[in-house]
Amino acid sequence: MPETLAPPAADAGTTSPVAPSARPGARAWFVLGMLCFVYVLNFLDRQLLSILAKPIQDDLKVTDGQLGLISGLYFALFYCFISIPVAWLADRTNRVRVLSIACALWSAATVACGMASTYPQLVLARMTVGVGEAGGVPPSYAIISDYFGPGRRGTALGLYNFGPPLGQALGVAFGAAIAAAYNWRSAFQLLGAVGVVTALAVYLLVREPRRGGLDVVGPVASVPAGPVTPSAKAGFWETVRMFFTRPALLLVALATGATQFVTYALLNFTTLFLMREKGMALGQVAIYYALLIGIGVSAGMYVSGRLIDRFAARARHSYALVPAVALCAAVPFFVGFIWAPSWPLALLFLAGPTFFNYFYLSPAVALVQEEVRPDQRVLSGALLLLVMNLIGLGFGPTYLGAVSDLFHATHPHHSLQLAFYTLVPFYGLAVLLFLALARVLRKEGARTGDR
Repeated sequence: MPETLAPPAADAGTTSPVAPSARPGARAWFVLGMLCFVYVLNFLDRQLLSILAKPIQDDLKVTDGQLGLISGLYFALFYCFISIPVAWLADRTNRVRVLSIACALWSAATVACGMASTYPQLVLARMTVGVGEAGGVPPSYAIISDYFGPGRRGTALGLYNFGPPLGQALGVAFGAAIAAAYNWRSAFQLLGAVGVVTALAVYLLVREPRRGGLDVVGPVASVPAGPVTPSAKAGFWETVRMFFTRPALLLVALATGATQFVTYALLNFTTLFLMREKGMALGQVAIYYALLIGIGVSAGMYVSGRLIDRFAARARHSYALVPAVALCAAVPFFVGFIWAPSWPLALLFLAGPTFFNYFYLSPAVALVQEEVRPDQRVLSGALLLLVMNLIGLGFGPTYLGAVSDLFHATHPHHSLQLAFYTLVPFYGLAVLLFLALARVLRKEGARTGDR
């Protein structure tokens, strides 16, 4: 159980999205650290393919379009759709056990990626990584929400969401360094083995918290009324219908999907772009790009989580305005990154989008976790991931790789540069969707008395 003061009994009503909670104890912070480390491995294993794209291309003779498919659509189809039944299972069983099994599966599949000798074998191994990772994030969201009460979840989820930037940074640092010292296969095999050991540690050391144990009971207009207890088990289709018929939940999923279309396309091809078109060496990538990712994205995650905890209690539309403003700020830096004639200048410009592009994640996750009942959190988190990852992870890298192949015939030395320019309109689409979400949240806030 989380080491906090006992919450009020949750025998009726719904959770309050703005209620304060007791200060989390040492166990809550330990669990958050463990889950964050698992998330680091999740993203590290996922991003190894893009980090080592150049040596993989040289060894297996694959095109930009094939890389886009294997890191995008092929991976996302399994990752997104398997996450739904896994989340439904986790909502009804032990979430920690589901997480540990998933971590073991994706880590073993990462080892298998390092053993692939053909493109089809690599595709199969990557799909298996997607199956395993489907059981990683949604249970973790719900576990954290039961260790940290309302009013503290934005910060906790912001800290948890350090996982992607740290995973990217460590993947760049260790993956590139191992590949430079040995080969790209060794990087997959060694880092995958670390994940198998971590899965066992999660199973043995993390306790399953009580569902809804820290939620404050109170009527909120934006949350469906009805009896809610920590032991309640929502129906699968009931939760699905609730998610896709609630304007706020649907809009946050679409807005984050449009954002991830840019972020995943950028993430999966930045290393290849820096090496092939900006002249950066693999050893330089392991140092400078790793530092940029680790510091920039982590700062964006943390700052956005703090801003949400500060402003959302008074104005719920802050969940949407914070990422909208950040994405507008990212655009000129993104254009400068593409234009820059050298890799040092390109990295300097890249610091802007690396920081601002990730203001969307902590607000989106916190909003979804606050908007639904405790017994619907894992599945609702999975539905959020389904929409945003199918759009972003599935089609972002796939689109960019295909466009790069299209430009390669006429601009063989700058095809990725031209392809990156075509991502700018998707920033605008994401901003418009977040502004639409802000309008919905503002109306809901007016009905419930928010200022």
